[in-house]
Parts: sequence; structure tokens; C-alpha cells
Amino acid sequence: MKVLANDGISDAGKKMLVDAGYEVITDKVAQEELAKAVNEQNIEIILVRSATTVRKEVIDACPGIKMIGRGGVGMDNIDVEYGRSKGIQVVNTPASSSQSVAELVMGHMFAEARFLNDSYKNMENGDFSALKKKYGKGTELRGKTLLIIGLGRIGQSLASYALGCGMDVIAVDFSTYTVDIKIQIGNGYEVTVPVTTVTDLRSVLPKADFVSLHVPKQEDGSAVISRAEIELMKPSAFIVNAARGGVVNEADLLEALNSGRLAGAGLDVFENEPNPRKDLLSNAKIATTPHIGAATVEAQDRIGEELASIIINAFGRK
Repeated sequence: MKVLANDGISDAGKKMLVDAGYEVITDKVAQEELAKAVNEQNIEIILVRSATTVRKEVIDACPGIKMIGRGGVGMDNIDVEYGRSKGIQVVNTPASSSQSVAELVMGHMFAEARFLNDSYKNMENGDFSALKKKYGKGTELRGKTLLIIGLGRIGQSLASYALGCGMDVIAVDFSTYTVDIKIQIGNGYEVTVPVTTVTDLRSVLPKADFVSLHVPKQEDGSAVISRAEIELMKPSAFIVNAARGGVVNEADLLEALNSGRLAGAGLDVFENEPNPRKDLLSNAKIATTPHIGAATVEAQDRIGEELASIIINAFGRK
């Protein structure tokens, strides 16, 4: 049984599949050649991350597909329900990258709070004394309030890190419920803190010092945070988006940052990937990374192993 891991798979995941008798192909196929390659090579399982899309056209053109797997959380690059209506198993790995994304968000918050993104750019050729003055009014995370929009696996992992840093956490979701957040504080110790969600985003935006989004791309294409929501926030607040491009309105965000309506932002995802608008990348108040939320060695191993386990459990050993 042939598996095309078109956006790659970890060595650990590949080994599990090969040891179970699967042929794993990792040579990258161009998007426009995907259907042709699948049919010519008799591929039955397609594994993707965020670079490759598997839409209705590919599904219709490839009747031999038995499974489509997404290494990660969101599946907006796959026509999920259409694939399932054709009898294809469509799966993802929602738990494997939670910690990695949460740690990146924490990194963005620390970077914004201490101007690290801009100071990194200017230290080599800048005036040391002038830069010391410019970046000498940072803020601490301890005691600040983090608003998490979407308290799923990633949101809960982020809450654990933030609470461990001494931040207060507010969470917004579609319904009200309480989650016991486990905080691993090192040396084998663990504490638990309950977090209860609220449903009214606008009621809690004025309380937030940091806002982090962990929601899928909205079905109607609308932004979760745009000008109306930003106007409710503190001018000293920061926004982090490591979810999906478009859940924050980039034009409204830029306007707020340039006018002093917001203090800063951290972006790992963009509306126009892989070609984000240049004024986002060059803005001194924005810390940017190239969609690397799940891109740690540990997360990729977990993702590969989880996908391999799903495949082996579904189709057995060959």
C-alpha cells in the first residue's frame, strides 16, 4: 500500500509505516501534478500539512484514494466533508502540536513585551545608547491578563504556560464550561488551575493585556478580530495570531499599530501565504514567523507517529 507524504513526514513516522509494510513516498509533487501522480503511482493514502491542498477536483480525479491525513490541527486545505461523502477517511493529528504552538505564542508575547523582534534587527548597526533608550520601556508578563480565544487543545496548553508564568487567563469559546488546566512546574511537580470560559468576546476584550487566537478559519471568511474589536482593547495590548491567516484583519491591525491604538502584535500566519504583505513584515511593532507553530522536532515526531498509528490501525500491517 503506497503512502504519499507530500509535505514530508518525520523519520520516526516513516519508519513505523515502512516496518508495517507500507511504501512511503516523500518526493514532493507539485500541486498541479498531484492527481496525475496519485493515479500513475497507485497511491491510496495522501498525507499533507499546510502546503498541499486536497480539494474536490483531486478527490474526483483519484478514485483510488482511501485516506487523506493532515499532519496538524486545521483541515481547511482539505475538502473534508466531500471526501468523507465519497467513503474516504479524512483524519488529522489535533493533539500532537499543541505544546509547540503554545510555546511559540509565549515566545511572541515575550518578544513583543521586550521589543526583541525589533532590537534583533537593529543591534548590529545601531547606536547602542540610543537603542538602550528606545527599548528600555518593556513590560513584564507576570500579573498581566491573557485572553485566549478558543480553549481547545492548543488554547489549554497555552493557558498552562501562561498560568505558570503568573499571568491571569480569560478564555472565550462558543459555550460556557470549565477546564482543569494542568501546569507542569518542573522537578516532577504539577498543579491544577480551573479556567471557565465565557461566550461574550467583546465583554472581556477591555480586560486583556494580551490576546491570542486559537480558532479555525471562519466559514464566512470574516475576521474574529477587526477594527470593532480592536477599539475595545487597551492601547497597551498585544495580539498574537498563530491560528489561521484571516482571523485577524491585517489592514485593521496595521492601522491600529501605526496610529498607536495597539502596542504590538505577533503573527505566525498570514492572509496571503506564502507571500505576506511587506508592510506587515517590516513593521517594527510586529514580531513575525513563517508559519512554524508546529515546526519543532518533537512535534513532528509526534505528528508522524500519530499519522502512522492511524494508518496502521485503519488498514493493518502489510
